[in-house]
Amino acid sequence: MLDDRRKACLAAMGIPLWEQRRPATAEAPELPAPTAETEVEPPPAAPAAEPPPAAEPARSAPTPSDPSALDWDGLEAAVSHCRACSLCETRTQTVFGVGDRQARLMIIGEAPGAEEDRQGEPFVGRAGQLLDNMLAAIGLSREQVYIANILKCRPPSNRDPRAEEVVACSGWLARQIALVEPELILAVGGVAAKNLLDTDQSVGRLRGRVHALGEAQVPLRVTYHPAYLLRRPEEKAKAWEDLQAVWRQLHGGTVQ
Repeated sequence: MLDDRRKACLAAMGIPLWEQRRPATAEAPELPAPTAETEVEPPPAAPAAEPPPAAEPARSAPTPSDPSALDWDGLEAAVSHCRACSLCETRTQTVFGVGDRQARLMIIGEAPGAEEDRQGEPFVGRAGQLLDNMLAAIGLSREQVYIANILKCRPPSNRDPRAEEVVACSGWLARQIALVEPELILAVGGVAAKNLLDTDQSVGRLRGRVHALGEAQVPLRVTYHPAYLLRRPEEKAKAWEDLQAVWRQLHGGTVQ
């Protein structure tokens, strides 16, 4: 450190004075205080993240259309895709119905058997052949009537239909009846008769008279199932009586 006297001497000799200087430090420039005119706007806030889209609710299995609104094509398509009961898991195919869709006589059986399940048509095999012969006896062919069943799918091992299965199929059959508009229904077998008439009475008690089905009060008669007649041929005479009654009701006369 130089004292004042030595500094004065060096200055007089023209020798510049050397002083250790501190290294310059970078200082942030002082910003003027904002005024009303020069107030700095804060940077725009980042846009809020959009919430993730709500998960779509789980879709339930499609339900069949209201049968009462379906025409024949729509009804047959709906039946073929029906999964309203567990029989859809064991069927080969549905058995919709066959015959004249404007028939005067509609025949309703109980459920498809093994052969019906394979062919997709009601009343085939031995029972179907007997039914054809029964119709021929009163001057009718299979093509002149409409044939359907209480169930559209075969129950395993040809067991009787269960209550929930009948309920699941009831709308399909009701629509078939409404579309055909038959003058007379012939229920063949106890399962068909009891479910259509909502009764526990046997075929023996139900046959021989005219019943009324549903709100439309469609006339209905009852007879034995062809499969039962194959096992009990002695009952064929009673079935023939029932067929004559059907003919008289349709034609107003006696069988020749």
